[in-house]
Amino acid sequence: MALIKYILIVLHADDHGEGGTFALYSILRQHINFKGKIMMPARRLDLDANLKYFSRKNELQNKAHKFFDDNATAQTIITCLVLLGTCMVIGDGALTPAISVLSAVQGIQSRSSEITQGQVVGISVAILFVLFMFQRFGTSKVSFMFSPIMILWFLFTASIGLYNIITYYPAVLKAISPHYIYYFFRSQKLKAWSLLGAIALCITGAEAMFADLGHFSKDAIQVAFCALVYPSLILAYSGEAAFLIKNPEKMSTAFYSSTPAPFFWPMFIVATLAAVVASQSLISASFSIIRQSIALECFPRVTMIHTSAKHEGQIYSPEVNYFLMIACILITVGFKGGVEIGNAFGVAVIWVMLITTFLLTIVMIVVWRTNIVLALLFFLIFVAIEGLYMTSLLNKLLVGGWVPFAISAIFIVITLSWTYGRSKKAHYEEMTKISRNEFEQLVSYSTRVPGVCFFCTDLMNGVPPIVRHYTQLIGSLRQVTVFVTVRTLPIRTVLPSERFLVGKLEPKGVYRCLVQYGYMDSHTMVGDEYAESVIAALKSITNNEEEIAMLESALNDGVIFVLGRVILKMSEKQGCVRRFVIDNLYRFLQKNFRSNVATLKIPPQKKLEVGMLYEL
Repeated sequence: MALIKYILIVLHADDHGEGGTFALYSILRQHINFKGKIMMPARRLDLDANLKYFSRKNELQNKAHKFFDDNATAQTIITCLVLLGTCMVIGDGALTPAISVLSAVQGIQSRSSEITQGQVVGISVAILFVLFMFQRFGTSKVSFMFSPIMILWFLFTASIGLYNIITYYPAVLKAISPHYIYYFFRSQKLKAWSLLGAIALCITGAEAMFADLGHFSKDAIQVAFCALVYPSLILAYSGEAAFLIKNPEKMSTAFYSSTPAPFFWPMFIVATLAAVVASQSLISASFSIIRQSIALECFPRVTMIHTSAKHEGQIYSPEVNYFLMIACILITVGFKGGVEIGNAFGVAVIWVMLITTFLLTIVMIVVWRTNIVLALLFFLIFVAIEGLYMTSLLNKLLVGGWVPFAISAIFIVITLSWTYGRSKKAHYEEMTKISRNEFEQLVSYSTRVPGVCFFCTDLMNGVPPIVRHYTQLIGSLRQVTVFVTVRTLPIRTVLPSERFLVGKLEPKGVYRCLVQYGYMDSHTMVGDEYAESVIAALKSITNNEEEIAMLESALNDGVIFVLGRVILKMSEKQGCVRRFVIDNLYRFLQKNFRSNVATLKIPPQKKLEVGMLYEL
């Protein structure tokens, strides 16, 4: 599965270098016009197709493409699967550090019976705490050590595996042939199916390899896996199997028991360091996924800090980090290093793999235009394999397997509450936006004062209703008034030259500006830089010297940013569930998470917030 499915096929489904569940979703959003009610609908412009990093769309639609483009139910199913897969990866980010560090530290018990499980858990919690606290400094501070540690890890495990194969049972290498799977199932029947759940952890990590694609090149991953990782894993697992054939009583401590005594402590140190590196990869993937979710308006905005000036993908989110740390420590202490953590980890990984198979099949049909027979063959083969693993893990749901679903439920509630509130707000503004005639009257009745006013709004077309409220309260408008909407497109990045789309409105001195970002772009503009960039873009669309002079004069006279502080309230006519979501969940998220313009770093003296109640 790791070699054929992920290395040879899935890695090619990248969105200009970015991988993971949301990268697949991004590719689909570039080709399918999503209109579902669960997520914010894609706000498309014809000019989007001219962007450098926008995937070129084949104008000739096949029947499958047309089906997904027109079928809102199919789009809803895809969106739900994306949300579940994304949340499962985040759950993976809490489970991987727990199981990796615990598995490494438990090796001490094979050398001393006096060390209790409680002490192992305590040491593991201490390592995990330091690991999560270190995230604020960024992986760039220690990333130079990652490659040597992992090379040592694979060389150690491969060498010891080869030693065990030669020493205990050389014929074990015959198991590499896939036809032995048939014999195994034929002889063991139902027991063989149940044992699949016990070996599910052998295939974990492939999903993280795809999720972390943005940190490495595709070619580097493929070469490293085929030349080093895959051979090392075959030798390591074959070596453990050979050891257990002769020493079946050592099943619970097979890894460290099969390590020759002189190499125990070097292996223990390398294994612990490798566990930290593996944990780091899933923590970084969680940060990246949350960032993509925020950019595509699927998750409330949290703090995103860039920890490296050289690498765009190296980011840190304090809120996400502390959530993962608390969840990870609770899992470690709560299950005390038992099999429940392994069960939870296996369930999360298999579900992510199943969802990836489903989404990639749609990408094959809609985007790659793969022959339908080949696409279905891929789907049936891997769904059959992963389905067997998934069903064999069903009996473990009550024994730890519920954990990833619990973590996913938390994030899904946040995501659905947020997107529902945002969609209701957008719908209200679209229905109550100010008409052209009314806006011209508002301007004519208002005093025009020197300076520039930026109205930040989510409305791409038309004038938002909060402008009516603003003019009634203030009674004036700036000489230059610009309605600014920030768009995050379902593409990796937008070039600086493609950042601004500007246009003139009526009456004189009123403009529209769309500021475009990709989901991996950082919104790093500060207030003054933002204002100068927008005015420069406005000057570029006019040859009128008087208008250019007006824009320059207004910029020198001062800038103010007007932000709408909108409160949503469901009317009593709506159902109790909708009222609870909007009046409680969405309002809580709105108050406790960052606003969309918080990243602009607007000086307080240049910011004016106008409050308004939207009764839905």
